[in-house]
Amino acid sequence: MAEINTGTERRQTPELREIFVVAYDVIQPFFDEANNWAGHTHEHLAYRALHERFPELSGEQVFIIVSAAKRVFGTGGKPASA
Repeated sequence: MAEINTGTERRQTPELREIFVVAYDVIQPFFDEANNWAGHTHEHLAYRALHERFPELSGEQVFIIVSAAKRVFGTGGKPASA
């Protein structure tokens, strides 16, 4: 059954959404197949780069952004501007 869009905001962390586009640009190269090593991405480095760029983020917030960016990259899309 399809969900009905009521127009209410489902996101629980709007502050992460505000920085997601910039964060995606920082970590996108780590998911690119052209930059892999022995068939593996550099995802572990994405966490470090994001934490260095946004030191105010908690470990959980960094994990959320990296996970979301990985999904966006996997679909071949680009994040929509906030």
